[in-house]
Amino acid sequence: MRVGQVPFLETNVAQLSGLLREINEIEESGIYSNYGPVNTKFESALISTVFGGVGSCVTVCNATIGLMIALKYVTRHVDRSQKPYVLMPSFTFAAAAHAVIWAGFTPLFADIDPQSWTMSAESEAQILASQASKIAAIFPYAAFGNAIDLGRYIDFYESYGIPTVVDAASSLGSLNLAGHGFGTGFPFPIVFSLHATKALGVGEGGFIYSDDAGMIQQLRAMGNFGFERPRHATIDGINSKMPEISALLGLDGLKRLEAVSRKKDELAQMYRDCLPDFTFQTVLGRRSAYQFMPVLLPERGASRRDQVLARMKDSHIGIATYFSPHLAEQKYFVPRAETTSLPVTDRIASGVVSLPLGHRMTSDTIQFVCDEFRRSCQQEFN
Repeated sequence: MRVGQVPFLETNVAQLSGLLREINEIEESGIYSNYGPVNTKFESALISTVFGGVGSCVTVCNATIGLMIALKYVTRHVDRSQKPYVLMPSFTFAAAAHAVIWAGFTPLFADIDPQSWTMSAESEAQILASQASKIAAIFPYAAFGNAIDLGRYIDFYESYGIPTVVDAASSLGSLNLAGHGFGTGFPFPIVFSLHATKALGVGEGGFIYSDDAGMIQQLRAMGNFGFERPRHATIDGINSKMPEISALLGLDGLKRLEAVSRKKDELAQMYRDCLPDFTFQTVLGRRSAYQFMPVLLPERGASRRDQVLARMKDSHIGIATYFSPHLAEQKYFVPRAETTSLPVTDRIASGVVSLPLGHRMTSDTIQFVCDEFRRSCQQEFN
């Protein structure tokens, strides 16, 4: 194995050079945005290919904007002075908390489950039992593409009247236990990222899915300056529209989504087989759509994580620590959020390491990364 060969992240975006005919058609149409014909075709293809024809979706220029308008929509009738909080995990990406704050609310951090690393059902239930009257929305994260149980959020809505927005940034390509695309049939907004490093990338972009067609229609209007009628703003608005070129890249990439997702799932299993002495996230659905491979160092080795990372970099292997520090440890969010007890979050975040997992990797590359990772850990822990 030659050094310098294993970057942490790989991009997965269709080549524009292979789409010259379609680009010419966009140029000839003169339509480059505003939910144009290519975008419409891409949205339809997403529903038919990923969600089995169930539900509706609207594309957005990036997933963070998607989170913002989805939160704005589900809380549109909420009195923020009475319900200031959005319940969410601290073990997630900063974009999620930024979206909550931009929507006018205060993040309320719950702990995560020690196996799935997603928001803990027990922590959620405890917080809701004491503070439901102050919570405007629940905002779970499908951590690292994990197909979380969405049924309990329907139960919470029936019990407390609190809506949900799901951050599914890395979940396109994930399958639930029934083998359906993650989120299929869910009535609340689910936001997926189409960043260049996801299983399906367009450079920068995303989409919002829901089984509620009326909700998607209003979210589409919100993303077009709040125009429910021509040039007439009737609801909250922003410009979140996806360009036609991005939608074209998505259409072409969608043809390979299943193959990419399947390959990444196979490579993830190789990691588990090669590193049996390390702890991995429990997969909740039939398949997770991995962007990279998170693994947990043993507790005795967490304090030596920086040294392990340095050794891996010396071997020219890209490596990271998603999500460490977690949000409740980040300077901007400390004075702007409320934090409950987070013992599991603290433990997982202090020892998590993210290993490279790209669909172009081979079994030999996975073995090389595992050998170097094990060697780096042994040198630091023994």
